[in-house]
Amino acid sequence: MRVVIVTESFPPDINGVAHCALQTARHLAARGHDPLVIAPAVPATTAGTPDEDSPCPVVRVPSLPLPGYPQVRVALPSRRVAAAIAAHRADLVHLASPFVLGVRGMAAATRLGLPAVAVYQTDLAGYARTYMGAGEGTAWRRLRAVHGAADRTLAPSTAAVRDLEEHGVARVRLWPRGVDTRRFRPGLRDEALRRELAPGGELLVGYVGRLAPEKRVELLAGVCGLPVVRVVVVGDGPSGGALRAALPGAVFLGRRTGGELARIFASLDVFAHTGPHETFCQTVQEAMASGVPVIAPAAGGPLDLVDHGRTGLLVTPHDAGAIRTAVAALAADPALRAAYGRAGRDTVEGRTWAAVGDQLIDHYGEVLRERTAVAA
Repeated sequence: MRVVIVTESFPPDINGVAHCALQTARHLAARGHDPLVIAPAVPATTAGTPDEDSPCPVVRVPSLPLPGYPQVRVALPSRRVAAAIAAHRADLVHLASPFVLGVRGMAAATRLGLPAVAVYQTDLAGYARTYMGAGEGTAWRRLRAVHGAADRTLAPSTAAVRDLEEHGVARVRLWPRGVDTRRFRPGLRDEALRRELAPGGELLVGYVGRLAPEKRVELLAGVCGLPVVRVVVVGDGPSGGALRAALPGAVFLGRRTGGELARIFASLDVFAHTGPHETFCQTVQEAMASGVPVIAPAAGGPLDLVDHGRTGLLVTPHDAGAIRTAVAALAADPALRAAYGRAGRDTVEGRTWAAVGDQLIDHYGEVLRERTAVAA
């Protein structure tokens, strides 16, 4: 099968869309299919060759940094999208979190008579509320247009499926995300690292992700005030400076990846996610794979991932007091933390990228068969 993945983000970007697109390309290549990726160009200052580790060819489309958030690149209008899809002789177009580049990919697929599968990954309407206080309706109109034109939309959680359907998007199916259970594992817990981060033997409560307004990391301020607790923040973004002031005593490690990130995850005592706009929340799965109990908002993707009272605790979104109370409860009960951590690891054991990748290929096959049946 010849598949073109049109994605709003791709490595060296570090985010959920980029990671999922990379894992999809890897799995397709491993299963003997022929993927091609179309993605925004990276900054000229990026070190090395950005696509040297890609499992397939990558076509880069000219892009500009998003004002106020330069880590995010927005693709510019380009004829390369349609030309690359045609040149690849694609059987199907995969649209990863389509909004700008994905809209052009959808238009090209329609002109070429190709089926398209759109993967919903980003709560853009929620981001519009966070950043502009308005614009939610505009975001949903754009999302409805591109997802409505696709043969199938794949959503990562039951909450995302429901949200799409309630906003008029048809042909929605559930497709979760995988987690690398070999990379993220409890055995990487590092006592030397723990002594470095918490020289007084404090309980380590970690957040991993973008440092941006929609992530609400400032809700951990109350946790910083708990006795014998040290907050560890991993990631970067436009809110980094403000958060250093808002979270007294917290350790900021910046962006970490690969084995280093896995070692940090496994060395935490509690993982706390604060953002209420997650369609899935991959870092929750990575914490669970690392054997770490999770605290997360009872909203969006975490509702599927966290089994409240078994693998972690779900708390009221936007509620700093609820997060502090949950952390205090786990801090006071090492046996409960251990039980949640074991249950979390057991829960994600079968959620490998290979397993969910095969589910994706099944979706492709169904879409292609449906197209063939309609043509007949």
